Amino acid sequence: MTLWLSRIVPSPSSHAARRDLGGSDQGIRLHQRMLQMFPDGVEGPARAAFGVLFRAEDGPRGPRILLQSHIKPDSSRLPNSYGRVETRSLDALLSTLHKGMVVNYRCVANPVRKPGTTSREAYGLPPVVALSGNAAVEWWERQSRAGGLEPLHIDAHPLAMVRGNKSSKKTDPKRQIQHARTQFDGTARVVDAGLLREKLATGIGRGKAYGCGLLSIAPAG
Repeated sequence: MTLWLSRIVPSPSSHAARRDLGGSDQGIRLHQRMLQMFPDGVEGPARAAFGVLFRAEDGPRGPRILLQSHIKPDSSRLPNSYGRVETRSLDALLSTLHKGMVVNYRCVANPVRKPGTTSREAYGLPPVVALSGNAAVEWWERQSRAGGLEPLHIDAHPLAMVRGNKSSKKTDPKRQIQHARTQFDGTARVVDAGLLREKLATGIGRGKAYGCGLLSIAPAG
């Protein structure tokens, strides 16, 4: 399966881009915007059908959006003058992955745990508990190993939570979306290239529809 990575540099003069990137509901707005670049009328959730993962991040030259997908997106479906879009295949990178290779990585993820029924009743916990600090780092270590990576260095820092209202259909009542986010950066050693390719394609953790879960890697050095 070919993976496509698109880098979108939003135009400062684009009202639509500024709206998408502003506010705590950024992830919800960008989810809708990214899916505009893919065909309509698929069965089931479009994000999963096209393998859409994305991440908005601030760089030294301003904000950018990274979009990964199983098919090449059609940037002409974005609003006029939305921004500059560059798309390339990740096949060359995926083919070079091998056991023992050291890579740099980045992932904005939603680290959580699901307490058991006994713990929830005893402590009044919600069904899903967001993790932070050392607990988030330990969560990332588990996720990395499950995805074929041995973490060598982990730098974790919290990001603003994604919040907003979402409804799947115009007639449905809106429901509250809320995802805590942590950005993980560092280096890791590949221990299972096949598992890593799978994790790169499917993403990590919850909240994938709202800007979480995209794992980006590059050969270290």
